[in-house]
Amino acid sequence: MAADPHAGSQLVQVVALLAAGVIAVPIFKRIGLGSVLGYLAAGVVIGPFGLRMFSDPQAILHIAELGVVMFLFVIGLEMQPSRLWSLRREIFGLGVAQVAFCSLLLTGVGMLWGLSPLVSFFAAAGFVLTSTATVMQLLDERREVSSPRGQRIVSILLLEDLAIVPLLVSVTLLTPGAAKLAPGEFWQAIGVAAASVALLVAAGLWLLNPFFRFLAASQAREVMTAAALLVVLGAALGMQLGGLSMAMGAFLAGVLLSESSFRHQLEADIEPFRGILLGLFFLAVGMSIDLGLMGRQWPLILAGTLSFMVVKAAGIYAVARIRSKHGEGLYRAAMMAQGGEFAFVLYAAATQAGIFTTEINAMMTAAVIVSMALTPLIVFGLRYVMPKEKESMDGIDAAEDLSGSVLIIGFGRFGQVVSQPLLARGIDISIIDNQTQIIKDAGDFGFKVYYGDGTQLHTLHAAGAGRAQAILVCINDPAAANKIVELVKHEFPLVKVLVRAFDREHAIELVRAGVDYQVREVLHSAVAFGRNALKELGVPDEEVEEVMEEVIRDDRERFEMQIVGGIYAGRQLIRGNLAAVTGKKAPEENEDTTAPASQ
Repeated sequence: MAADPHAGSQLVQVVALLAAGVIAVPIFKRIGLGSVLGYLAAGVVIGPFGLRMFSDPQAILHIAELGVVMFLFVIGLEMQPSRLWSLRREIFGLGVAQVAFCSLLLTGVGMLWGLSPLVSFFAAAGFVLTSTATVMQLLDERREVSSPRGQRIVSILLLEDLAIVPLLVSVTLLTPGAAKLAPGEFWQAIGVAAASVALLVAAGLWLLNPFFRFLAASQAREVMTAAALLVVLGAALGMQLGGLSMAMGAFLAGVLLSESSFRHQLEADIEPFRGILLGLFFLAVGMSIDLGLMGRQWPLILAGTLSFMVVKAAGIYAVARIRSKHGEGLYRAAMMAQGGEFAFVLYAAATQAGIFTTEINAMMTAAVIVSMALTPLIVFGLRYVMPKEKESMDGIDAAEDLSGSVLIIGFGRFGQVVSQPLLARGIDISIIDNQTQIIKDAGDFGFKVYYGDGTQLHTLHAAGAGRAQAILVCINDPAAANKIVELVKHEFPLVKVLVRAFDREHAIELVRAGVDYQVREVLHSAVAFGRNALKELGVPDEEVEEVMEEVIRDDRERFEMQIVGGIYAGRQLIRGNLAAVTGKKAPEENEDTTAPASQ
């Protein structure tokens, strides 16, 4: 049977897509520019204006938009209704304010460029709709989706997704000759949209959980994956038929399932599809960049893009400063200054309606794509101009003239446990830490912790180190702990020093530095864990104690040998012990034996 040449060319295209992403994204992430710019650059290279491996990027873009849909579903799973309700002010307050103000500003910019008021309005409205895919990917890479400022950005993105509905309706109403439309068509469109949302909410409340329980009982893993895809795509289709955005439908479906016991399973099922399709979306956007048009009109496109981005960023910053600090305003402006994928939909509708000419549509589409490509670069450069956030010192006292007989440096999990037997014995202690959140949290539980950096000599003096009987260094930073030990041994040689060691090698450094006591932070917990593991496996108690005594004795011998004879001798003893216990040949010198000695 002869091979189908068409099928072969399709396979080449699939391989090209995967190869472009696999090669470009790690390179761009390695140099700090992020995966979004990597996908866009790869799309340019393999697209119609690069290697010409694809001639119709719009076909890929339509499929790849499902990546944005699935991304919004996953975000919805993280948004419990109570959490979403708590963000109502951000959604309908900040969101409406930002969309309205930026639309007004950008409409003015369009008119300055010589466009008519109607064309300027729709050009501005499309550019105001920020790229959900770009922003969410950047937030996700920085692990800020759940942070307070990330949540405010997500809230505004949700409002912008909702805004596409009245904007598409307004295209119909403002189309040349729209006066012939029946007066009730506007309210009919609104009614259909509201009915679509109501049906989806009803299905989510009363059908989805019983549906997944029924499927789970069948023990068919692949059916659960298919059901997860069915829910996401079905919700997206339902919203699209109702005149709303597919992404909005997927987000609502995720919210409705956020309290479900199947939430984590659904997220695991969707994640592989979401990641691949979202990458495909950015590849398609990169392929859609018309290098020919940009080559002919690049001064106009670049100037127009930058003017829109600068004015939009200024509007976002102005709205952000109503309730946020300067730093967050800058961050939000940099993240959201670009146009988004919904602009393509709005511009296409405006072109079909006769509001845009084909040339204006191409120019505005190119401007949006360029703005999406510039965003990762702007966010990357933001780190150099972003002001350092000053931590609030309200309710926090600096260490000054403390007089406890014991000084504890560091009040994290380790320091909190260390302090308890001292307090129970009535010993007077002073506590310092340089993390304001720890100090505030400790205050909520009745502990008085003072602000101070133990690596600074003047702080040690102010904290009463010279008057203390003992200094307990409980921080989890080995370098900082070593510096504190060096300062204390030099300035306060008569004070006893007890230190939390990070691992075996750090413990050896501390012993050689002359501390009075050190303990590896995981040693005793690991020994207790191993003891109980043997008991749970049915080993008799006498044998358990015998084994654990031998383990502890061997560890002590190795430690002492490493202190006296160096790391090499200690490793030789470890090899001998491992060979004796396991009955296997001791590993050679070039094999990795650091793990057993790192406890």
